[in-house]
Amino acid sequence: MAQVKIYTTSTCVYCRGAKEYFEEKEVDYEEINLSEHPDRIQEMIQISGQMGVPVILIDGKIVIGFNRGAINEALGM
Repeated sequence: MAQVKIYTTSTCVYCRGAKEYFEEKEVDYEEINLSEHPDRIQEMIQISGQMGVPVILIDGKIVIGFNRGAINEALGM
């Protein structure tokens, strides 16, 4: 099973879509909600070079935004 981590905010519709997609595909993920953990924002920026969410890490591969194709490729689907 792939290790998946997703950086989100509470108001991000693309983050919600990505989480629903993972649930639909029965992929376990760790969510870091930056609205609740603003101290982790710099961590996300260092990893991705991005300030926008979602930022998704799948086994160390970075996917910026809710990109089904890139997610599926990183998951080997």
